[in-house]
Amino acid sequence: MPALLLDGDLLATRLRTGLAAEVAELTARGMTTLLATITVGDDPATRAYMGRKHVDCAAVGIASRDLRFPLDVTEAELMACIRQLNDDPSVTALSLQIPLPAHLDAGRLVLATDPAKDADAKHPLTLGRLAWRLPSPRPCTAAGVLALLREHQVPLAGRRVLIVGRGFFTGLPLMSMICAPGTDGVVTVAHRQAKDLGALTKESDVIISAAGQPDLITASMIKPGAAVVGVGISYVDGAMVSDIADDVVSVAAFVTPRHGSIGALTRAMLLRNVVDISRGRG
Repeated sequence: MPALLLDGDLLATRLRTGLAAEVAELTARGMTTLLATITVGDDPATRAYMGRKHVDCAAVGIASRDLRFPLDVTEAELMACIRQLNDDPSVTALSLQIPLPAHLDAGRLVLATDPAKDADAKHPLTLGRLAWRLPSPRPCTAAGVLALLREHQVPLAGRRVLIVGRGFFTGLPLMSMICAPGTDGVVTVAHRQAKDLGALTKESDVIISAAGQPDLITASMIKPGAAVVGVGISYVDGAMVSDIADDVVSVAAFVTPRHGSIGALTRAMLLRNVVDISRGRG
């Protein structure tokens, strides 16, 4: 039997419908909700992705500002922009698109963001609240993956969950969220230094790959009935390629499609954070 596709696009559509109702309720109470995004450079894929964020904002009634800077922008100029947004009471939340050019220190710029306006949940204080299991915005991709698994009733409690990738904004938050009480997955985190990735994947019930390596996970590496989620993407000859190879669908019980799914959910979770931040200000 072919794998069930984990349709993140459909779930994201339903989430946006609910968010639109929440934004309408906030508006009726006289509360404004505005997301400001900051992008450096003019990479076509990034430009398209950021454009979809603003389309999503408009669809649910969130106002937005799309701030774009050239590749040669200085760190001082970006710092000034972030501080201005921090101090602007009309701005509910802000989002700094990462990665940044090498001459910019992403860590310093994230630290400059007001944690109370941290739409991406990238600030160390926000991530610290996650680690302590305190209320706070959730890292958008990690929250989207967990929502997708829950939506399709993929068992997690007591199951072996392998996360490939140890990034601050996806892999490590996912580890914390999936092993938390109430979810109770048994989590392993693999990375580039793993000596035998195949041995780890074959014993895992759920595999979440956020490595950004084309076709990293193949059918021969997974056990029948596993759930496989592709987060990482790469561009090969101008085409977007998933971490998950085409043949995985013949062995897995659940698998994300080669294109889409997680991106739409990441954006939906960004809007979720913006609405939650707005509620907190009320």
